Amino acid sequence: MSDKTADNKRRTPGSLLIIGGHEDKTGERVILRKFVDMTGGRDSRIIIIATATDEPRVVGREYKELFTSMGAAIVNIMAIANRDTANQTQQAEVIKNATGIFFTGGDQLRLTSILGGSAVDAAIRAAFMQGAVIAGTSAGAAVMSETMIVGGNSNDTPKKSSLSMAHGMGFLSEAVVDQHFAQRGRINRLLSSVAQNPHVMGIGIDEDTALIVRPDRVCEVVGSQTVTIIDGKNIVYSNISESNQNQPLAISNVLLHILPAGYGFDLNLRLPIQLDTN
Repeated sequence: MSDKTADNKRRTPGSLLIIGGHEDKTGERVILRKFVDMTGGRDSRIIIIATATDEPRVVGREYKELFTSMGAAIVNIMAIANRDTANQTQQAEVIKNATGIFFTGGDQLRLTSILGGSAVDAAIRAAFMQGAVIAGTSAGAAVMSETMIVGGNSNDTPKKSSLSMAHGMGFLSEAVVDQHFAQRGRINRLLSSVAQNPHVMGIGIDEDTALIVRPDRVCEVVGSQTVTIIDGKNIVYSNISESNQNQPLAISNVLLHILPAGYGFDLNLRLPIQLDTN
């Protein structure tokens, strides 16, 4: 085996666990247990990145207690509040041997503006490429894609003004993620996003629901609600390039999939899957 082949075998990316927010923390805790299982169970080494929230220590402690109670071996909290801290070598070193990295909710722009291009960012990406699982809830879910939704009116018809976007962390390519999806009526802004580039899949994740994305881009839905997939590849017509900011969008021939637990989706083939749950 050549050195290059051996290196490629070692550098298999980990999976993603993208959570729509408000995951169950008091009942069966299906999604959080799934994260601990994916990261090694009693051998888990988990890093909680609480940068997005205004109360990093409070939120970080809550998740640490949850993961520890589920049997995770090592759980560390990183409350990185500025770029100076994000560029400290000792912070990056903590991440190096993690089997799981968990982004809390809050403000996704805090995550990208504080971590983007930093030593911690590089360490997270290196851990991911060595097989670590990257999970994120709410804002932590939004940053998964290359381009992320940072705002938009959820109570109006689809328009250009329904949407505000920025660069995400880019763990998931050729897709854009929205969270709290059904609960906050966000289908209009995800449709607007897909209309801007029909090649990019729109993924809307409900609360207490998550999408697992494996390295082969075959996905699995877990949790109590649904994941909505919007595929615009076969859009016949949209007026998004000609319309003004407040003009309603015209979009035809959009394909919509709504998937509960027990179903999955192949992002490469753009096809839903009914999983064998026996």
